[in-house]
Amino acid sequence: MSTPETPEEPRSADDGTPAEGAQVSEAEAELAAQRLERERIERRKAERQGPIEAGAKLSGTAADLLAAVRAVESGEKPPATVFEEARPAPRRPAPEPVRRAPVVPEGPAAPAEGTVGEVREVLTRGGAPAALAAPAAAALGEDAADLLREDPWQLLRVPGVRPEQADGFARALLGGEAGPDDERRGRALTVWLLEQAAAAGHTVLETAALTEALGRQGVLGPEDAVRNAIAEGDVLVFQDAVGEAVGEDEEQPVRVLVGLEHCALAEESLADGLARLINSAPKQDGAAEEWERAASAAEGSAADLIRAASGHGLVLHTGGEAALAEPAALLNAAHGMGLRAWAATHSPVGRERFASRVDGPAVATVAGLLSGAEGPGRDPEGALAVDLLVVLDAPQLDVETAALLSESLPDGARLVLSGDPAVLWSVGPGRVFADLLAARACPQIASRRPDPGPLGELVSGIGVGELLQVEAPEKEVVIVPVRDAGEAVHRTVQLVADSVPRALGVPAEETQVITPGHGGAVGTRVLNAALKERLNPGPGRFAGFDPGDRVAWSPAPGRTLPGRVVGADGQGLRLDCAGETVVVPRDRVEQTVRHGWALTAHQAVGARWPAAVVVLPGDAVPALSRPWIYTAFSRADRHLSVVHGVDQALQRAVAEVPAKPRTTRLPVLLAPQLPGAAE
Repeated sequence: MSTPETPEEPRSADDGTPAEGAQVSEAEAELAAQRLERERIERRKAERQGPIEAGAKLSGTAADLLAAVRAVESGEKPPATVFEEARPAPRRPAPEPVRRAPVVPEGPAAPAEGTVGEVREVLTRGGAPAALAAPAAAALGEDAADLLREDPWQLLRVPGVRPEQADGFARALLGGEAGPDDERRGRALTVWLLEQAAAAGHTVLETAALTEALGRQGVLGPEDAVRNAIAEGDVLVFQDAVGEAVGEDEEQPVRVLVGLEHCALAEESLADGLARLINSAPKQDGAAEEWERAASAAEGSAADLIRAASGHGLVLHTGGEAALAEPAALLNAAHGMGLRAWAATHSPVGRERFASRVDGPAVATVAGLLSGAEGPGRDPEGALAVDLLVVLDAPQLDVETAALLSESLPDGARLVLSGDPAVLWSVGPGRVFADLLAARACPQIASRRPDPGPLGELVSGIGVGELLQVEAPEKEVVIVPVRDAGEAVHRTVQLVADSVPRALGVPAEETQVITPGHGGAVGTRVLNAALKERLNPGPGRFAGFDPGDRVAWSPAPGRTLPGRVVGADGQGLRLDCAGETVVVPRDRVEQTVRHGWALTAHQAVGARWPAAVVVLPGDAVPALSRPWIYTAFSRADRHLSVVHGVDQALQRAVAEVPAKPRTTRLPVLLAPQLPGAAE
């Protein structure tokens, strides 16, 4: 890297996210996808009603666990040995998914005013904020008031409510009856902890980890709490093999896992959908000589990718920004053969960047593709009308979105998942791309195109755990050391508003600031306030926003779309997101819109800017990891400024702090369905 610059000559970064169609909004698209997911889960639940097949000669812990699972299915409580090891019951092959064309709802149905009023009365009696009435009614349904009276800890199902708040609410309603050993408390906390785990990326938890977490919440008898939650159908229990039995009479070692229904069943459906693609021969929609001719005309790993896609239903492709030329070559070759070929990206910003590489309008966002707002639409059977689908930014796929994609593809279609395995994983549960790479279930094509220049060299080194000192003669990389939070904020604003535009000709609107979190002395809130004051000062007439403000809009949890405020009226806040007008209702602005000059690395995934300013204040050390640093640093196309206040912690994080592990089941679920698994 270059030497630290003087206070007068620092540099910067930029931001991005998806938009809403003219007829179907991103929020509506998300609702449509969720509706399809619920329908699919109901089908999967019906499948699970049949008896579990298992060997008649099981004994000991294996028999205990089998009895426990059967007890759950019959409505009884499982015995205490449910948490001990046992032989895994064989998993039944899932039937072909029923594909239906998506129906986009008009919008989320608001709870009835009468229901909200009844809930407000219960909340007030329990000392809870009345503002929780509408969210509680939406989360718990029309019987929410009765449910809260009978089980006050159900308040934990409302987003944002913490255990200590639910405990206080229960004590106010139940008096002396509310205690740490209450069965209702244990069940509710079991579900709440699994929801927290899903937010951290896990699709399931091992029972030991779950019971330990329950113990930290003061639950007396955590094993009983989990058993009760299983018996009541609040959560599901699974048994996965972890090795081979030593002898014929030995039980196969397993791990017992507990998960939420929507996460666990989505992962099972994903495994079924991927196995269907892997095991089915692609349509003969292009003569072999045509595919070979296209491969011969391509270069290097692009040729490898075209050959792999010609004969396989699922292909994985890895590489950085420069490697996008390879899926573009595949897409163009498929178009030349007359195939219905489309690409899908994580965000509208990524969509626009990739569209410039492809012949014709064949790029959509994943959400738009699934909802029907973008892309080729669906055939009469409800499958996507494609022969080849290339999904970019594949590490951002969570299990639920990936399951919807795999189930939406027709038989004989080709799916190529392409992405940079070194970036941060999905915001939602699962690590789909990483699990598939580890499973080695299909061809994997690694790009041989490195990202160019000092930035490419720096990022490539981080990917393998080295923080290199790169030569940056054109100030492509600049380090700006700071002593404290106040100086970090000052230097960041100076970089965006003055130094980078003056020295590099990159305007402030094309520079994105990236910082580890929203809170703290140098989080997005503080940085955005300082940047607004310098770049677009105003009174914030509409919920703190003014025309011209850069914003980050979140139509659904885990999705951030960059935009700019263009105005406001009685309907709400008007945004321009990727050239399309979005109207955010007044009552949704506070929850879903933030200023967007500064983003977190997770919000910035899937987009790149001419310049990026990555801010690393002293209190950021616990948040730093190799994937975080790799993601943040690789958002810059031409210039990267690092506002550096973490001393040697940056180098240690690159060398020693990998991605946090996630507990998932995809490799185990997929393995028995692959060719040769029965041998």
